[in-house]
Amino acid sequence: MKKIFLSLIICTITASSFAQDKPNIIFLLSDDQTNIATGCYGNDQVVTPNMDALAEEGVLFENHYNTTAICMASRAIILTGMYEYKAGCNFDHGPLRKDKFAKSYPVLLREQGYYTGFAGKFGLAVSDEGNSTRHNSWDALPVDDFDNWAGGLGQTSYKTANNKYMAKYAEKYPHSTRAYAAWAEDFIIEAKESGKPFSMSISFKAPHMPFSPDQYFDYVYEGKTYKKPDNYGAENATHLAPQAKTGRQYNDYTFWRDSEESYQKTIKNYNQLIHGVDYALGMIRKTLEEQGIADNTIIIFTSDNGYSCGAHNMGGKVLPYEEASKSPLIIYDPRTPINERGVRREEITANIDMAPTILRYAGIEPPANMDGEDLRLLIEKPKKFKRETVALTNMWGNDEIQAMGVVSKDWKYIFWNYEDDEMSTTEELYHIGKDRLEMTNKATDPSSQKQLEKMRKIYDEHLAKLKKEAVEDNLYQKYAVLFDRNATAEEKKPFLIGKPAKSAKKQKSNKKNKKKKNKKN
Repeated sequence: MKKIFLSLIICTITASSFAQDKPNIIFLLSDDQTNIATGCYGNDQVVTPNMDALAEEGVLFENHYNTTAICMASRAIILTGMYEYKAGCNFDHGPLRKDKFAKSYPVLLREQGYYTGFAGKFGLAVSDEGNSTRHNSWDALPVDDFDNWAGGLGQTSYKTANNKYMAKYAEKYPHSTRAYAAWAEDFIIEAKESGKPFSMSISFKAPHMPFSPDQYFDYVYEGKTYKKPDNYGAENATHLAPQAKTGRQYNDYTFWRDSEESYQKTIKNYNQLIHGVDYALGMIRKTLEEQGIADNTIIIFTSDNGYSCGAHNMGGKVLPYEEASKSPLIIYDPRTPINERGVRREEITANIDMAPTILRYAGIEPPANMDGEDLRLLIEKPKKFKRETVALTNMWGNDEIQAMGVVSKDWKYIFWNYEDDEMSTTEELYHIGKDRLEMTNKATDPSSQKQLEKMRKIYDEHLAKLKKEAVEDNLYQKYAVLFDRNATAEEKKPFLIGKPAKSAKKQKSNKKNKKKKNKKN
């Protein structure tokens, strides 16, 4: 009996020691938050005090890109640390295969003794059966792969009561954003009692459409009038590739441009949703303080993609332009010396970096298949951080908008591969270090030809990686041809999906229905 009791004491001490040695890790993901919708990124029209404080105490990454700017693919990329063509998951392609998920950061953390929890929009299916990406059934979600699961089906709902695992918080927090922070409080207490270090991941629905903010925050932007960005509207899109102005990103989302009133209402609701996420961040940090574990808990905050908000006449995301592909990224490690906090890094970071960085913080070697970098090196020894570019891809939607580009700190190159009787393959080159609004395409500027050739070479290097490493299933091999700058129209033709860009006539007929739906939402 004494031996059993002694063993229990030793186990308890060992678990406690392990929990103290390993940091807790919180990963917070908003949905569709462009970085310029955040105060610490220079926007004085928004109220994000907790995000701003996190940046002041941690590290803010000024050029953080989602290598695929659409939720399903980006979430698979974040989990696995791999480009989309290796993760193999997106709408119209297929689910995340189980062998890929088995090497995701939450699974690996749990295997190494972390207490893991997930709440919110998981946003993708984990399955080996067929090519369905539907995540509206529980058997397509990894419910049993977390110690505490509070994820929801599909896009989830802003109404807390409509989310199965969150419904118990509905009376006090009817809007899901604050409800997730309430769940976080319970999880943190539960995880602390387990004696293990914990990994908590929350994927907020906000600020995804429908733009239905928490009425609790109506006072925040009451009477506010917003200034439009300088690249707002169709008149500032004449230089864009014709391919980019097909499909829903350019033709739909008319509420951004129907009227001044419509724009003001939409941007207010969008910003108010983000303020709700900011408030939830504050609630979570307060819980950490109350539980006495704030000094050993790392917080990472980012989003799955950006959002166009009317820039260049665009709504939504998907395309590799700045507003759609960039999100905020803030990493706060309380163990960092005070004189090294509040720094900003200009180097390129990406969603492929999330998984390897999280694993490294936990003292776990990332699997060799991961494409991302450990951002601790960029934080602690930036001069030794060598990566200069990442690839930006869109492999979803109508043929015309499927494209690939590469981006560095100062330059962005996009190759639009689609061609037919009305449009030719098109190149775009932006000096984003000086032209962040992407108002001048320098691809045909004689003074930029050396830079164009340099970016073409980098593009071809990323394409060679895609050709070598793209998964065999889920329709990814075709991009070795489609994204090839030297492929002919005939060579590309068999790989086109034939999904037509929406016509102007169809857009007009849908406009009234859109307005009705937007009013309802």
